[in-house]
Parts: sequence; structure tokens; C-alpha cells
Amino acid sequence: MTKIKLSNEDYHPLKQGVPLLLNALIEDMLFEELLKKYDVPVPRYTSYPTMPFWNTESFTLNEWLYSVRKIFEETNYSKGISLYIHLPFCESLCTYCACNMRITKNHKVEEKYLQAVIQEWQHYLELFNEQPIIRELHIGGGTPTFFSPENLDRLISSILKLGKIHSQAEFSFEGHPNNTTQAHLQQFYKLGFKRVSFGVQDLDYKVQKTINRIQPFENLERVTHQSRVLGYESISYDLVYGLPFQTCETVENTVKQIITLKPDRLSFYSYAHVPWLRPGQRGYEDADLPSDVVKRSLYETGRALFLEAGYVDIGMDHFALPNDALALAQQDGTLHRNFMGYTTTATNLLIGLGASSISDSHYAYAQNLKKVEEYEEKIFNGEWAVFKGHHQSKEDLFIKHCILEIACQGKLSAILLEQVMNETLFQELSMMQEEGIITLSDHELVVTELGRAFIRNVCCLFDKRMKSFSEKKIFSKAI
Repeated sequence: MTKIKLSNEDYHPLKQGVPLLLNALIEDMLFEELLKKYDVPVPRYTSYPTMPFWNTESFTLNEWLYSVRKIFEETNYSKGISLYIHLPFCESLCTYCACNMRITKNHKVEEKYLQAVIQEWQHYLELFNEQPIIRELHIGGGTPTFFSPENLDRLISSILKLGKIHSQAEFSFEGHPNNTTQAHLQQFYKLGFKRVSFGVQDLDYKVQKTINRIQPFENLERVTHQSRVLGYESISYDLVYGLPFQTCETVENTVKQIITLKPDRLSFYSYAHVPWLRPGQRGYEDADLPSDVVKRSLYETGRALFLEAGYVDIGMDHFALPNDALALAQQDGTLHRNFMGYTTTATNLLIGLGASSISDSHYAYAQNLKKVEEYEEKIFNGEWAVFKGHHQSKEDLFIKHCILEIACQGKLSAILLEQVMNETLFQELSMMQEEGIITLSDHELVVTELGRAFIRNVCCLFDKRMKSFSEKKIFSKAI
């Protein structure tokens, strides 16, 4: 590979990826120009190809089921499988949210939905030639703690009793601080769950009121303390920057409160403003949102405080204490990313159960019907709830590998880079090196400290499907 060097005349600390203090970073015109250039709609790359580029016309259910059986036989014994269960119900709408959810206060919906999920799992079990070894299990939503502890016990027990639990299994769930009770935490822990993620988003009252998520700090403090007393090994908080009426001051106040509770992990996501997809986001004006430069300053404000408190950067948008498994996985090169986000378990088969859930068989993707009633009807009729998917080509799998390397490790080896390199990509990467986003050498591509802000943009250079696609409004902006 051609080695690209910057001349001495071109030297600038931003171009070299040297960390700068927040004020200097924001004030520097070069960084502002980079924000303007790269704050464009791009995927988050929890998969490749991303869903809008799936070749759904050639997808068939029979081929999907064949791919599940194939990868199960190849890897169940050596790696085990991952399960994701989607529980979509919430009692109220958080307007920032882009998840697939059903708003209701009627808890009678729990019974029928859980029966459907258990029956769907039975469908998959009939495909396997041996008991599945469950390596990873994540319960998401919606609001999983919408369900009663008793019903959650019945669901999870029914799932686990028909499989084997891996000796290093990692079970986790998402909890809402307002409705996660001591009984919820005790029941999950009894079933083997040692990780919990609490949705925080922001602690400023004006921001909370605007996004319809009033959530006192005391509730978060309570569930965190209860989780630690019970013995949970990892407690994570989800935060969002770029929400309406957020300022550097409000974000600083939120983060300082958060740090006092010392969570093991933190995610700090960029708010995806997509009112054309989520009508609830029309409850506030674009003018209420921070500008691109201010939005990035919100992130840098939080990031500086996290690093000062001893957390380390993990891939995109994540932080962890140095002794947390996520940080250790990044350190030893085993960090993985899938539809559930960053994980330490790199299984090859992810089965998604429930309405809208997505499955990954390595050779293909498949998604369930999104509407609860349609999903339940299919399952109770003895049919599969899958309604679309994509079969991976060899090129898809190779590009996926490259993108995951960048997203998880922040680098790409020269061997992989040479296989995908062409004149256009070379010019684009050269420009990013000149801008200080990456460095290129005979050995590898490396994302710089500055480049962490633009990892999604770096990944996008390798996305051949994205380059040939004109309608990009379906994605949120990178910054």
C-alpha cells in the first residue's frame, strides 16, 4: 500500500489527531469545517448491509431457515448462540425514542404476547439437531419492566429450560428506573442476569418534560443501589446528547450526577432526529435542537468528564471503567458489535424473538413483523413471523468484517485494506488523513483521537451500497 505522509507545512495538531481542550477544539475553524462536512446522514453500523439496503426481493424463508440450521451446526458447540427478546410495551411515549414500541396501560396484553414469544422459540428449537448452548441473552424494548416479575420469570424460564447455559453466559436486560422494582431485580438475578442497563437520557427537568420522560435522579439512585446489593456485576446507563434544550451546562450537570453513582458502563448516543419516521418528535421545533457544532460540544463536555472520572472510550459512543469486561475486550481485540450494540460475546448466530426483532445467521438477516397483532397471529397459526430479510454475499461478509474492525478496534489491517482498495477509496482515505481523522501506513489504517468523532463516516467509505444510494434521509446524522 502507498504510504501517505503529511508535509511539515501541513502540520496542525487537529490534523495529527492530538487531543485538545474542549474550548480550543470548538473554536478551531478547521474542526468546525469538519463538522459541517461530515455531519451527514450515515448508518450506525450495527450490521452490514444496513436494513435499507437489504435485497428483500431475493430473500426466501426457506433459505433463511437453512442458513440458521447451517450456522447452528457449525458453531453451537464451539461458541453457543445469542438470543434477543423484544418486549415492545410502554405505558407512555418518550418522544425522542426511535424503538418499535406499543403504548398501553393495559397489562392484560402481557399474557398473550409472552405465549407468542415462547411459541416462536419452539419453532426455532425444531430446526436444531441438538440443544442450543445459550451464550448471550438480552431482553430489550420497549420497556421490559412493563411486564410483571412473575410473567418475566415464566418467559425466561421457558426459554432457558429447553437449552444449555454456557459456562460464561452473559444475561442482561433494559430497565426503566421509574418502574423497575426490587422484585424485578431479584427475579432477573435469580434467573442468571448479572448485567442491567438503565435508560437515563438526561436529568434536566426541562429536557425531560420536552421528551415526555420525567425521571427523578432518586429513582436511578434507588435501582442502582438495589442492583449492587443484589450482586449485579455490571450496571450501565444510556444517555443521549442533542436533545431539545440541552446545553453544555445541563449536560455537565447530568454527567456530574451520573458519575457519583459510578456505573460500570455508559452509552452516550447521538439523538436521531427523524420526525418523518417518528411523528412524536414533531412535538418540538428544529430550533429547539442544538446546532451541529453545539451538539458536538455536548458530547465533548460529557466525554471529558467521563475520562476525568476514569472511564475509557469504547468504540463509538460508549465508555467503561478500565476493569469492565467491555474495556478488557477492546484491549485484547475481542470486542464485537451486532444488532444489540457492543458486546463481549462474538457468537455467529443471533436469534431475535418478538415483534420487530432482527436475527443474524451470519449468512443472512431476517426481521419479524413489527405490529404486535400481526406477529401474534402468525405465531399462533403455526407460521413464522419473519416478513423480510437479506442473504449475505461473499462481498457483503467481507465488507461487514472491515466495518466491524473499524467500529470495534478503531483500525484496519493493511491486508484487509488492500483487498478493498480502489482509486476512489484511496482518494477519500487520503483526504481523511490530511484532515487528521485517520493515519495510513504500510501496516494499517488507524482512527485518530480526533477521528473518534467521525468513526461512522470512516465506516461509510467502505459501504458500497451506501455510495450508490441517493435517498439518505432515512438515516440520522453522523454527529
